[in-house]
Amino acid sequence: MNETIDIAGNEHIGVYCRAFDDVAFVTSEAPDRFIQAIREKLSVPVVPTTIQGSSIIGSLLAGNNHGFIVSGMVTPEELAVLQEYRDVLMLERGMNAAGNIILANDDLAIVHPDMPERFAEEIAAFLNVPVLKMQIGGIPTVGMTAVATTRGFLLPTRASLQEIEAIEEYTDLPVGTGTVNMGTNLIGTGLIANNSGYVAGSATSGYELGRIEEVFGFVE
Repeated sequence: MNETIDIAGNEHIGVYCRAFDDVAFVTSEAPDRFIQAIREKLSVPVVPTTIQGSSIIGSLLAGNNHGFIVSGMVTPEELAVLQEYRDVLMLERGMNAAGNIILANDDLAIVHPDMPERFAEEIAAFLNVPVLKMQIGGIPTVGMTAVATTRGFLLPTRASLQEIEAIEEYTDLPVGTGTVNMGTNLIGTGLIANNSGYVAGSATSGYELGRIEEVFGFVE
């Protein structure tokens, strides 16, 4: 099966899905073809849902193998779905689009540089990782700027050497750069990945797929 796909003609698939090593959550509006692709490529069960009634799951959910972080405006029903797989930390109303402002794996969480310190400390304790407050490639919405898995970090090509080195201080995993969807630097909008595999937006080129596979170690 192809490593690229769209969702109802939209190549920004990362906005509508958030994947972890044991489960992926997708918009309840996702077509069967999309759900099947995520299930087969990432080798996880796929759970259709909403978060605060919205389809933009990728923008509103973050976390790692220790827990999930979600908007405080999540409904009780949506929260119960997430709690079947992890403990859940709910952010307060101010800065709460967790998938946009948090990039996390089991080594590190990178958060929006303007995040209040008390939020950053709470996230560090909950996810059991150190937290860096920084931009990536000059963009503060780090959760959509890059993708992190237990295999590595894929940053946009505009990421600076200083940003790359800052991340490398906290992890032995590969930290590489690339793009998706024919040059898009917002990697998280067009790539869904975990430790088993990945799916990229339908406009992603063969060269871009090669970089994804190289950084995350999927090269055969």
